[in-house]
Amino acid sequence: MAETQYTEDNIRSLDWKEHIRMRPGMYIGKLGDGSSPDDGIYILLKEVIDNCIDEFVMGAGKTIEIRIKEKEVKVRDFGRGIPLGKVVDVVSRMNTGGKYDSRAFKKSVGLNGVGTKAVNALSSFFKVESVRDNQMKAAEFSKGDLTLDAKVEESSKRKGTKVIFVPDEEIFKNYKFRTEYVAKMLKNYVYLNPGLTIDFNGEKYFSENGLKDLLEDNMSEEDMVYPIIHLRGDDIEVAITHSKTQYSEEYHSFVNGQNTTQGGTHLAAFRESVVKTIREFFGKNYEASDVRKSIVSAVSVKVMEPVFESQTKTKLGSTDMGGELPTVRTFVNDFVKTNLDNFLHKNPETAEQLQRKIMQAERERKELSGIRKLAKDRAKKASLHNKKLRDCRVHLGDLKNERNLESTLFITEGDSASGSITKSRDVNTQAVFSLKGKPLNSYGLTKKIVYENEEFNLLQAALNIEESMEDLRYNNIVIATDADVDGMHIRLLLITFFLQFFPELIKEGHLYILQTPLFRVRNKKETIYCYTDEERINAIEKLKPKPEITRFKGLGEISPDEFRHFIGEDIRLEPVMLDKAMSIEELLSFYMGKNTPDRQEFIINNLKVELDKVEE
Repeated sequence: MAETQYTEDNIRSLDWKEHIRMRPGMYIGKLGDGSSPDDGIYILLKEVIDNCIDEFVMGAGKTIEIRIKEKEVKVRDFGRGIPLGKVVDVVSRMNTGGKYDSRAFKKSVGLNGVGTKAVNALSSFFKVESVRDNQMKAAEFSKGDLTLDAKVEESSKRKGTKVIFVPDEEIFKNYKFRTEYVAKMLKNYVYLNPGLTIDFNGEKYFSENGLKDLLEDNMSEEDMVYPIIHLRGDDIEVAITHSKTQYSEEYHSFVNGQNTTQGGTHLAAFRESVVKTIREFFGKNYEASDVRKSIVSAVSVKVMEPVFESQTKTKLGSTDMGGELPTVRTFVNDFVKTNLDNFLHKNPETAEQLQRKIMQAERERKELSGIRKLAKDRAKKASLHNKKLRDCRVHLGDLKNERNLESTLFITEGDSASGSITKSRDVNTQAVFSLKGKPLNSYGLTKKIVYENEEFNLLQAALNIEESMEDLRYNNIVIATDADVDGMHIRLLLITFFLQFFPELIKEGHLYILQTPLFRVRNKKETIYCYTDEERINAIEKLKPKPEITRFKGLGEISPDEFRHFIGEDIRLEPVMLDKAMSIEELLSFYMGKNTPDRQEFIINNLKVELDKVEE
């Protein structure tokens, strides 16, 4: 066998757009179809908006207009506009940007000069227009290649920049923008930039009270143990309350306006300083977990030249604030210590409610401790051999691995379905957890049950979320059950379990339902899987004269070879979302409480009867 030669010919330099298109994950995290909030199409939108935000921060332009119509996105700001001679360079030459000149942008977000280039390279159509000094310059691209370089012309339009792009379907398969995710992202921008208005498809977002508004929008007033503590300082803002119903801790953290979903040095310092301040204030050495149990809070800091642990800026790595300022840890600690302590002294009522909440958490923990020990021993055995779990190689915490955001856990029922999934899954990123029938209805039960019920305990061990959400092992948790009555019931029971004990899994968009096809339509040459009646009719039309039509009854019937298609590139996931209008408590009692006439009425009104139509 001839030796493979390694010579100068093997070494090639990729053009900037080739590199982005070949390794999109390095620039935008994962690709996805828009069913998850961290999918690439939202990162593209974010990169474009970041530049508009930077303009606002610099005092130029108070409104940003965003229009999303199916696959086309338009973003317009009224800032200073890109200097006309550099319009093409800024969106197509790597490492070109005004942000390298730290005089013009002190604490900006879009620092690396990659953002809009990545959007350009990954879009089938990309157009940029800049207006300044009554002149306009436009350029158009396709997949990063310049297709139109228009001359500078006179213009009476308002100054600013407009970007239009359509993400490339070769890279983002069957994608669609979900308004819920876009709205959440835009709200975060207005909370962090008081005075900014974002107009999204005609709906305006605006915030006066920053992070206080964020917490109010995320939880109902009835659920707060005490009114929100809202503290502002130079380069830092904090909002804190505790929830009456939620078990877990919930944090929203931001750096220079970026939502750092994975936290980082600023969040670690915040968690530490809250505990420290409260201990000192009450003069009692409370357990850290008791102080933080059920806390709902938000923290935002501005750092000079921040260092993030990944290109998508989800985790802050900087230890220093920059300039003359101390380390991030000292800065956050000092701020919380002074301001939170002052607040509690001035508001004895809030301090009392907080103390009661901590003592309640302490009692609950002690009640659980005996059971916990038994469960821990069980979990130890389980971690050596979690019999319900077929694990995968890459997990969410493996930050070095570019596929960590793809890590998925399928929760299936029965052996037949889990057998098909296990055989056809991608062992690198897809794990399977199989239930042996219907799980327990956990509505109205205490956390004790998570430890007493073996199945729930093993599921908690598989997800690794007992201590905190930061240790979550899979980015996507997918409930994969049949689409029949039993399957629906299992879905409800599982969603109840997560809502009751781990609601932030749902709040942060980790929980999904796997959509499985209802029909298979095929002829000798082609097979089409159909998820709706409409798709079935189109497929019959396409494959006529006489295609073979099969109706799938359950997952167990689908062979592993076929299953591969449903959980591969073309996977269809339906995210489980929470509606702000209805608290978790109300939601659970409606679906899972005693059989009330309201619910009977709801079922009757929403009953869909499936009739098998006779094919002509």
